[in-house]
Amino acid sequence: MAGKGDFTEDEWTTLHKGVTGAGMLVSTGHKDFTDSFGEASAMAKELVEQRQHGSTELLRELAGTRGTGFGAFTSPSELKETLAELSEAVTILSSKAPDEVEPYRALVLDVAQRVAEAKGGVRAEEEAVIEQIRDAVGASAT
Repeated sequence: MAGKGDFTEDEWTTLHKGVTGAGMLVSTGHKDFTDSFGEASAMAKELVEQRQHGSTELLRELAGTRGTGFGAFTSPSELKETLAELSEAVTILSSKAPDEVEPYRALVLDVAQRVAEAKGGVRAEEEAVIEQIRDAVGASAT
């Protein structure tokens, strides 16, 4: 069973930023500032649930990592780098903890979906971002 100690600091940052970045990227998919607070709350709630009930130790540790890994003024274009980080995260997990790849994909997509559903249902722009996230983690559409 993999945990934080099995990864370098840079690898851990990549794994963590992939999770939180996915939620933040979806939030920027539909640009309504009033939705931001509800979406941030939805992401926080999903991470709390994962920290308590995640299917693996790795997921619980990732969900318990403080902060988002992004600055307060991270631009939407900088958030797009999340897609590359997600691909890198899957590569890291594939080599160091292959049993964690599918649970990680599920966590990332759960966070993204929860954020998208936070305020009035999933909009087309948010679904497009989720599809990009799905591609980045190598998950097929459901």
